[in-house]
Amino acid sequence: MIKFKTIEFKNFLSTGNTPIIIHLNKENTTLISGENGSGKSTMLDALTFGLFGKAFRNIKKDQLVNSVNERDCKVEVKFNIGRIRYHIIRGIKPNRFEIYKNDKMINQDASVRDYQKHLESNILKLNYRSFTQVVILGSSSFVPFMQLTPAHRREVVEEILDIKIFSLMNYILKYRIKDMKERQRDITHEFNLVDTKISMAADHILKTKEKSKSNKTALEVKIKKNENEMLKLNGQVADLQSKIDEWQNNILPKQTALQEELFNHQSVKNKIQDNQRKIEKDINFYKDNDECPTCEQPIDKSFKENTVNTLTEKCNLYIEASTEMSERLGEMEARHILYKNIEKDSRELEVDTAKKTTSINSITSFNKDLLNQIKDLENIDAELTEEKTKLKIYNDELKTINKQKEKLTEDNNYLALAKQLLQDSGIKTKIIKRYLPVMNKLINSYLSALEFQVKFELDEEFKETIRSRYRDVFGYDNFSEGEKMRIDLALLFTWRQIAKMKNSTNTNLLILDEIFDSSLDYNGTDEFLKIVNKLSGENVFIISHKSDLNVDKFDSTIRFEKQNNFSKIVG
Repeated sequence: MIKFKTIEFKNFLSTGNTPIIIHLNKENTTLISGENGSGKSTMLDALTFGLFGKAFRNIKKDQLVNSVNERDCKVEVKFNIGRIRYHIIRGIKPNRFEIYKNDKMINQDASVRDYQKHLESNILKLNYRSFTQVVILGSSSFVPFMQLTPAHRREVVEEILDIKIFSLMNYILKYRIKDMKERQRDITHEFNLVDTKISMAADHILKTKEKSKSNKTALEVKIKKNENEMLKLNGQVADLQSKIDEWQNNILPKQTALQEELFNHQSVKNKIQDNQRKIEKDINFYKDNDECPTCEQPIDKSFKENTVNTLTEKCNLYIEASTEMSERLGEMEARHILYKNIEKDSRELEVDTAKKTTSINSITSFNKDLLNQIKDLENIDAELTEEKTKLKIYNDELKTINKQKEKLTEDNNYLALAKQLLQDSGIKTKIIKRYLPVMNKLINSYLSALEFQVKFELDEEFKETIRSRYRDVFGYDNFSEGEKMRIDLALLFTWRQIAKMKNSTNTNLLILDEIFDSSLDYNGTDEFLKIVNKLSGENVFIISHKSDLNVDKFDSTIRFEKQNNFSKIVG
């Protein structure tokens, strides 16, 4: 329960530099009177400004400062909640907003808006609208419950029933659902990303293995082909080598012997030809000379003829021998040319053999490389170890993400259920349904006490149905101002009674501003005062400028007057 103790204000509206202090918890009923404009309603504006930062009446903040002093506007409100003492100080020129708890100021690091929110949500646990429905009933800018929109009516009742927490929870829930959607979107993206990594890694391993298998088969085919080619080349080389061996073993010795024989025969032929030329020279000498060139003696003719004949016969023998030798050499040259051709063919065979042998060696070397490649391909699993490790990590990561995804789905289901419960049609409606009969009963009992005989009912959407004694259905606006005031008072007392039952916006303070001055007749005023005097633990302040009110029905009175343009308490 909030137990207001004092309110103090200075340089606030018509109040001057001398502070006005009003004790809020001393008497059960207090009448505040004064002429119009004397400042008796300033208390309302000061109280709401001190607690909520705005006046009860529609007055701008900069107009709250006293227009004469124009500075040092300050309002102080003191109240207790249980054993905790609170002291609120709020000022203009200079701006000031301080909250003291047990004489120690609460940290002001937060913004003014958050500081105010802390005051309303954590300390007072009611906002301006609820405060003005339960604590204050005025005739100025006050909007009665029945003139509020259905949404605002619901807000007031939620505050009174202390179920505003569900609206706050619903507000928080919206952000949690939004955050949940973002997290689900992120986790889905993460899931898809890891799933893609797994697919790529598995595909890479599979393709690598398939490629390895395909390459191994291709390499084995190449090796087999190369081996067949080597067999063919080896056969050809063997054939060539046998021919080369045949030439070296059988023909080459004959060629060598022929070359020696040809050389010897050529030497003999050369000697025969040399001897033939010498004889021919001697024959020509005897034929051409009759004297000896050496001794200059004449040569005998018969000697000359005999010598020429002998030399001619000898020359003919050399000619015959040379001719026979030439024939033999010709035959030998022919064989020599044949051997040379055979030797040339043999050299070509050796070259071809060398080429084929080189090809065989190259193929052998190439096959070794291919076998090494096959060996490497057979060890591909070892090379894929890193990829397989990555794949395992990805799979483990996917399992973790999947668990998180399932947890988020489960949490999302809980949030969806919570959303249904926290909607206006959910748990709040069930609580309101439970209290609606109590509310309607209290409202009708207070209307009866105020001598207004109607049947009043609020539905779940807080729309009213009002029936007269003849069962005619009316709306709030169908009634006179006095009848409307009775309904407003009945609602005010009902909300206070419900608040006490719920211990939500329960407070000792009730302020009624000029409700007797125009709307209530004598009987209504008398019945109202009877109700007020029956209230226990309440401090009721009634503001009025009526001079015919029976002050004896109040425990105390406070009178305001204007002196030198400043409002002051004179009694």
